[in-house]
Amino acid sequence: MSKAELKTISLEEIEALAVGAWILGTGGGGSPYLGLLNLRRLYAEGTRVQLMSPLDLDDEDWVAVVSNMGAPLVGQERLADSRNIARAVRMQEEINNIKFRAVMSVEIGGGNGVQALMAAAHLGIPVVDADCMGRAFPEAQMTSVAIGDLRPYPCTLYDPRGIEAVVTKVPSWKWMERASRKICVEMGSIASTSKAPRTGREVKDWGIHFTTTKAIRIGRAVQEANRRHEDPIAALLATEGGKKLFTGKIVDVARRTTEGFLRGTAMVDGSDADRGTKLKLSFQNEWIVAWRDEDAIATSPDLICVLDSVNGHGIGTETIRYGQRVTVVALPAPAVLTSPRGLEFVGPRAFGYDLDFRSLFSPAAAGA
Repeated sequence: MSKAELKTISLEEIEALAVGAWILGTGGGGSPYLGLLNLRRLYAEGTRVQLMSPLDLDDEDWVAVVSNMGAPLVGQERLADSRNIARAVRMQEEINNIKFRAVMSVEIGGGNGVQALMAAAHLGIPVVDADCMGRAFPEAQMTSVAIGDLRPYPCTLYDPRGIEAVVTKVPSWKWMERASRKICVEMGSIASTSKAPRTGREVKDWGIHFTTTKAIRIGRAVQEANRRHEDPIAALLATEGGKKLFTGKIVDVARRTTEGFLRGTAMVDGSDADRGTKLKLSFQNEWIVAWRDEDAIATSPDLICVLDSVNGHGIGTETIRYGQRVTVVALPAPAVLTSPRGLEFVGPRAFGYDLDFRSLFSPAAAGA
């Protein structure tokens, strides 16, 4: 095992990470707030978590890939417990007779952006500065490792009532999504999961690198702008090369939890320069398509982010409500997601929309 450079993550960085991850969640991934409360308590008790570069992994190292799976609305009701995600990782070690070198989140977006830190706090291993989405997506096959056609199994699922489940083998990533989703629904539409273990070589080849530090950078930009009484959304767009799409007030929300997902639409009545027009946001856990009047102006995999117009914080599909003043922005997606093969997994047609993906950003901006 090579000697990796480890950086202790400060509590201030975790606070910034929670803000940035909620923005990168594009409405999904679950709220980071409950996970943040877990980490505040663990840090108060003296626990510390370390971050390592994906490039410092040995090719033969094993990396755990973790997430909470399910409908974000249920995550508001079942409080996060860092011991649950740690147990899902231990299950993988027991089943495969391996020891993990490090842990990473399957998605940097939302509450899953802090799940790896929660696991690491109990496991005593570092967090890899990478993920498999660069944002959040609702389904198991919507990852860079699936695009790379890496092995999709086994997957462990844990429920705090003492239910432990393993999907030992499936023929494809879509079958992993179907099988694990059914188990998740039976667990109450939320489960702590450890996905198929990845080698260091696979993380270096197919991981989306340095997304934890990216989320911290975004969070700091928003926090600092708020401290200076400046526009936090302008600060975000300047930092990440994003684009403002729409400003207005939420006037209608229709959502339902079904088959382990939160689905629906939100309607925004335009204000300021957008007065007299409406924006409809369609979601499946995450914001997938933004329609201005009848025209689709932004689609997955570009990141559609709905932000509080005052403080610039992200708003989730489970927390959006009538009367909120919001600004909708777009951020560039990682290049692997906008590749022809990537679009088969995460483009608008992957969600059932008969739309061609047209990025709002130049290819050079992708992966920024």
